[in-house]
Amino acid sequence: MRVYVINQRREPLMPTTPSKARKLLKEQKAKVLKRTPFTIQLTYATGETKQSIALGIDAGSKTIGLSATTEEEELFAGEVMLRNDIVDLLSTRRSLRRTRRNRKTRYRKPRFLNRRKPEGWVAPSVQNKIDTHIKVVKMVHDILPITKVVVEVAQFDIQKIKNPDIIGEDYQQGDQLGFYNVREYVLFRDRHTCQHCNGKSKDPVLNVHHIESRKSGGNSPDNLITLCETCHRKYHKGEIELKVKRNSSFRDAAFMGIMRWAFYNKLKELYSNVHLTFGYITKNVRIKHNLEKSHRIDARCISGNPSTKESDCWYFFKQVRKQNRQLHKTNPKKGIRRENKAPGYVHGYQLFDKVEYLARECFVFGRRSSGYFDLRTLDGEVVSRSASVGKLKLVERSSSLLCERREASFLTGLKPCVS
Repeated sequence: MRVYVINQRREPLMPTTPSKARKLLKEQKAKVLKRTPFTIQLTYATGETKQSIALGIDAGSKTIGLSATTEEEELFAGEVMLRNDIVDLLSTRRSLRRTRRNRKTRYRKPRFLNRRKPEGWVAPSVQNKIDTHIKVVKMVHDILPITKVVVEVAQFDIQKIKNPDIIGEDYQQGDQLGFYNVREYVLFRDRHTCQHCNGKSKDPVLNVHHIESRKSGGNSPDNLITLCETCHRKYHKGEIELKVKRNSSFRDAAFMGIMRWAFYNKLKELYSNVHLTFGYITKNVRIKHNLEKSHRIDARCISGNPSTKESDCWYFFKQVRKQNRQLHKTNPKKGIRRENKAPGYVHGYQLFDKVEYLARECFVFGRRSSGYFDLRTLDGEVVSRSASVGKLKLVERSSSLLCERREASFLTGLKPCVS
């Protein structure tokens, strides 16, 4: 384990050992600035000898891998789990807004083309992930004197993934060529036959059903299936269960294609020494050095020092929603729309505070006014469904990036321990 050090001017220095950090704290030559990752700030002027440190970034749509290395050892390793609920939340907000406008301003004159998107605009779900990438890179720069940044980007040919034999003009002639709309294509693809009963119901009326919710799955043909009206009605009443599943989604591949240059260009604006690498290079380096497949190990390969000494611990971050700005619940009972906002603090604790319970660190995932809390780890492991507030000790206040320190598993197959 390494203790990160910054000077009086809040500039990062080379990390130190826990024993030396304890000595500095005992002599009041330093103070604790941050608990996870553990960081101290010196209270006296000192020398600032620094080494060359490369930061490898394994960008992704669900998880980010981070690794800061020198030629001799790994100084920081981490993985960040990103949010994937923004599309669903925005869809819910949009439906609520439309119904509210229909109730309140039913006869309002329609307005079109009255808003312009700024140059470089991307969807909010993509923008949030780009901002989080930038945020975690800045976090590492705040605790280590990074001299070089290497980021892996990826480009996916989705049409090539679907059809490996596609060439030339075939790229301009998709599956829906010659069809009036998506519904007509889906009915043709399914041979105008119910995909559940195969026509046994004798119902001539056919519907197009969304396998995944329209809010998050969209109207892609891969998310649509043909059902007769009888089966469609029974499914929504819960009388039958569909055995079909949605085909592979290319949402993650599309995200990487959108964000790769936006992320790289933003990094170049913020930092001077930024370089690009590609996935096939990372894979070759990992196989050559006989390393396991994980985001943080990929990031170590990206940094250019794959054979350096691995850190004995790493940090797992999970991005969470900071505020719930929805004013009312979306499922009103008997037409009464109850407020959705809970008190900020319950018995002195807020949601996602890190606490110590029975000598174990965990997070507050649920609170009750009676004084009993739901405690879990970031993996979702339940520590206690009903922990008394009197047995809790506050460790850290909540933030949008929750953090756990984990011991590195040097043997293949071992599950990392949560500390």
